[in-house]
Amino acid sequence: MTDDTAYVPDEDPRQEKFIVDADLLTQDQLEGLAEEYCTRYHGLNDTENPLAERSRVLAAVKRGELVVWFDPVENTAGLGAPA
Repeated sequence: MTDDTAYVPDEDPRQEKFIVDADLLTQDQLEGLAEEYCTRYHGLNDTENPLAERSRVLAAVKRGELVVWFDPVENTAGLGAPA
């Protein structure tokens, strides 16, 4: 007999976040992700104009310092550091 309660199935790889090539997104989509990134990380820490960082964020995406992550479980995308 086996103890089925001790069995932990592997996570479904279809539910793991993955990197999307930024070249597949429109400029509007990239700008939206950059704005979301700026307001999420700078919007609540007394930064007077968090969107002023948008051009620096977009440049970081072009350099590969930030990448577009897609979460299939949440059906959302966002910018973050490459893995």
